[in-house]
Amino acid sequence: MEAVHEDIGLAIRVVDDGLSCVDIIEQSLKAVGREEKDDAFFVVDMGDILLKHRKWVSQLPRVEPFYAMKCNNDPKVLKMLARLGIGFDCASKIEMQTMLGLGVQPSKIVYANPCKQASHIRFSAECGISLMTFDNEMELHKIKKLYPTARLLLRIRTDDSKSLCQLGIKFGAPLKQCRDLLKVSQDLKLNVIGVSFHVGSGCYDPNAFGTAVLAARSVFDLAAQMGFEFTMLDIGGGFPGAPDAAITFEEVCDILNPLLDEQFPASSGVRIIAEPGRFYAASAFNLAVNVVARRTVKKSQLKEGERALEAAGVKESDELGFMYYVNDGVYGSFNCLVFDHATVHPEVLDAKGKDAVKFPSSIWGPTCDSLDCISKSVMLPKVDVGEWLYFRNMGAYTCSAASSFNGFKEPSKFYFISWRVLSPFYEELDSGFDLSIPCRAELDHKAAPISVGPELLKISVSPYS
Repeated sequence: MEAVHEDIGLAIRVVDDGLSCVDIIEQSLKAVGREEKDDAFFVVDMGDILLKHRKWVSQLPRVEPFYAMKCNNDPKVLKMLARLGIGFDCASKIEMQTMLGLGVQPSKIVYANPCKQASHIRFSAECGISLMTFDNEMELHKIKKLYPTARLLLRIRTDDSKSLCQLGIKFGAPLKQCRDLLKVSQDLKLNVIGVSFHVGSGCYDPNAFGTAVLAARSVFDLAAQMGFEFTMLDIGGGFPGAPDAAITFEEVCDILNPLLDEQFPASSGVRIIAEPGRFYAASAFNLAVNVVARRTVKKSQLKEGERALEAAGVKESDELGFMYYVNDGVYGSFNCLVFDHATVHPEVLDAKGKDAVKFPSSIWGPTCDSLDCISKSVMLPKVDVGEWLYFRNMGAYTCSAASSFNGFKEPSKFYFISWRVLSPFYEELDSGFDLSIPCRAELDHKAAPISVGPELLKISVSPYS
């Protein structure tokens, strides 16, 4: 089909089913409204986010998601998730203001920062955002002074050694400190209602969730002995979101569901929430970058990854290699390489045929810093200046932490969704989004029924309101 183009950033394009990531990128290259035709850009599959929500609801039905907006704070993503009725994990005044501005109720926000700025606590009190975490005694005294009626979750430290980003070195009370912290909260007459934990961002061992649930159970039991009546468990984040992740969401659910039913049965009245980030955002974003320069070098200059090159069939006699310079880098969307310990995989937009000769290559960002390297060693076909590379699964901890260092602006975004995914959600989303729908009978929502199949009708749009 012909792409329906709107001015950039104004609409979510509704496209034919079956279009690939490459198809959407190629259509977006022709879109009007791009300031410079060779600027880097994202294509954002909003349908991927809706399908992730369906997966969460169907496979982890007892756990209410509170999206960790630090992972990806794109306004359209936040708006879509808000309209689905889920909650939000916020860590600062700005994040809380953002979600309140989108109409999210204070009761749908958890202030999940164990060490909070005083003025931010005052703001949460003024707005009625009462649910928050703590992990140390001084935080309790601060909360007593600034928000004594807050509902508190004791964040405990769990084993996060099997995660890309180990958060336990910064946050979480060791189990042996929990009794003392709970005693202080009793003395201060604060309202501690439950436990939270985080197995680490990018967890690659599903058993870590099980170990953490058992640790939380032990703190629930301790609290009961001390006279508390805990009613909430926050199982944090760490859920995989990309198809190439080390573990699958299904593997995590296989661990969590029976254990939660055993340790925190529905009859206990304990409300269970989580803070997924990359689960929702990772695979929805794909980034296209333009090759702005190329250097021909000897293979010996591409020192890193020599073994990988040899394994790919590059012989010592093969002297040719290339250094590619593209218009996004580690100070921009690829900050995930530094902060999230991510691994990215470049692909050439023009496939050049499966049998195209590949050369030892490195890929560099646009800034004047030699640290701005995306890939030190990768095998690629020869790519000309002006051609495009693209990277899949670029939605987690990328654009949310990007900067404009050296004057390089952040990539634009083109949003799209397929009609098959959109149709069951149309009435809920159309009132809040500018949807650009092709004028074709089979895609006309006035002519076609919203319910397009029994499988899609299983989606529960707002199960947590």
